[in-house]
Amino acid sequence: MRALTYQGPYRVQVEQKPDPRIEHPQDVVLKVTRAAICGSDLHLLHGLVPDTRVGCTFGHEFTGVVEEVGKEVSQLKKGDRVVVPFNISCGTCFYCQRGLTGNCENSNPGSDVASGVYGYSHTTGGFDGGQAEYVRVPFADVGPMKIPDDMDDESVLFLSDILPTGYQAAEMGEIKAGETVVVFGAGPVGLFAMKSAWLMGAGRVVAVDHVPYRLEFARKFANVETVNFKEVGDIVLYLKEMFEGRGPDVCIDAVGMEAEGSRAHRVLGLGLKLEAGAPTVIEWCINSVRKGGNVSIIGVYGPPWNFVPIGTAMNKGLTLRMNQANTRRYMPHLLEHIQKGRIDAKAIITHRFPLEQAPDAYHLFAQKRDGCVKCVLMPHGHA
Repeated sequence: MRALTYQGPYRVQVEQKPDPRIEHPQDVVLKVTRAAICGSDLHLLHGLVPDTRVGCTFGHEFTGVVEEVGKEVSQLKKGDRVVVPFNISCGTCFYCQRGLTGNCENSNPGSDVASGVYGYSHTTGGFDGGQAEYVRVPFADVGPMKIPDDMDDESVLFLSDILPTGYQAAEMGEIKAGETVVVFGAGPVGLFAMKSAWLMGAGRVVAVDHVPYRLEFARKFANVETVNFKEVGDIVLYLKEMFEGRGPDVCIDAVGMEAEGSRAHRVLGLGLKLEAGAPTVIEWCINSVRKGGNVSIIGVYGPPWNFVPIGTAMNKGLTLRMNQANTRRYMPHLLEHIQKGRIDAKAIITHRFPLEQAPDAYHLFAQKRDGCVKCVLMPHGHA
């Protein structure tokens, strides 16, 4: 089959790989119909995630058609169309039983940090991802969700990751009716966090970014106020002044390890690798939010540690919540939001490419060119 492969920092290519096969009786093999490029794929591309191995196939946001079924799979059959959560969950372990499918201990037993994840580094199990013609899906009765017959793949594609991730980001902020919310990052996860904040009753939502076209997209897509942090001087003081001198009730970090805005953090984290990425946004969240407020961290950071002002958080009485998204538990609820027209998930797609052009798509997305918000790959053309 044809598949995208990692060739080292800043280099990916499409090449022939062996077709995936059933390795366990609970597996299925999917023919991939759509595969998106995620912002966290860029962390891999840029060499920032430990143990990302040459030859691995990225891609943790995908839909597909069941081609082959393991003998213990009872919920799926050949020909079923499904959308697959990015984290691989067994459904039976201590964490899965508590709805914490993003912390499954059986899909990645070699690590206490994360569950198995498709198309990520070997720290998350080393599973090949969906930016390919075919992909193996373990625990197939647990993760994949059937796509309703009257819905196209792109309408539900983002149930695989970024819509549940944005929704959980807002949920972890424990937003109460009328509260003020600042979302750092106007990328796809940030956009869905903004939409979700409104669904949870926020009274005011502000997006912070530095890329003008992304801020304009956020205004149109999520109906939010926007702030370009490069145009306001001290972003922390600016946000405090926006909210009666106290700061917002809730701050959401939807950026992660490659944040702009602090030269020191970028040198230490991205240049010298002395901390796990640039925790600029965590610092802004802690310093901006009002005392007694909530900080929700959904942006991805490379383990294990950062220079974070935890003393400020303690003295301000903040609640900090964070996790990988527990994708599967949100999928049915968010499917209903899509079906009812409350969220037009596929409206964030700005670019579509055949699989052969995946390297071009990566560089377009990474360099924020041509108004790119979200890229989708089509491994089998328009089928």
